[in-house]
Amino acid sequence: MRILVIEDDAETAAYLQGGLQEEGHVVTLAADGRNGLMLAATGDFDVLVVDRMLPGLDGLAVVRTLRASSVGTPALFLTTMSGIDDRVTGLDAGADDYLVKPFAFSELAARVKALGRRPRATAATTTVLRVADLELDLIKRTVRRAGQPIALQPREFRLLEYLMRHAGEVVTRTMLLENVWDYHFDPRTNIVESHLSRLRTKVEKGFAPELIHTLRGAGYCLREPG
Repeated sequence: MRILVIEDDAETAAYLQGGLQEEGHVVTLAADGRNGLMLAATGDFDVLVVDRMLPGLDGLAVVRTLRASSVGTPALFLTTMSGIDDRVTGLDAGADDYLVKPFAFSELAARVKALGRRPRATAATTTVLRVADLELDLIKRTVRRAGQPIALQPREFRLLEYLMRHAGEVVTRTMLLENVWDYHFDPRTNIVESHLSRLRTKVEKGFAPELIHTLRGAGYCLREPG
């Protein structure tokens, strides 16, 4: 199998690489989260072994970003964080397995082999969303329109991502509260409207045509012209 090990400790990384290669696998190493994410996003690996605590971008963020980008490569967290809450958080982030350091290599090898036998949840590896001349890069966390960079706050980015994932569909205020703010109640504020207003200003001012539409009494829709 092709295995990507994302581990910042050089001694541990070398140990894993040597052992997995002896098992007949092809092993690639990444020493930080950002490089690991870029490699993993290609979808060219059968299994990921990911340390939780990484420089640049931690393991949780790496796996969450991959899952948000529909990269379903099985991932095993390898970490010193042994608490039940730590395990739950890791699995909730999208990991398929969780192994605590120190570990027996034979157990890690068996778990990696088991993950490699699992059918992929998805083969999709799209990391860039596009609607008309608007482009959102899920890995680089950048937005461009007509080739021009647009700076968004994290919540604005998440809002635009949701709208683009549902391009051409009517998205209600409740859907945005639940999926962008994780609110399962109405906060009785204009939080959605104010963020959409700021997002429109950034995404549409100086550009044409209009892409984000308000459908009175129904919700919102981001769609291509025509």
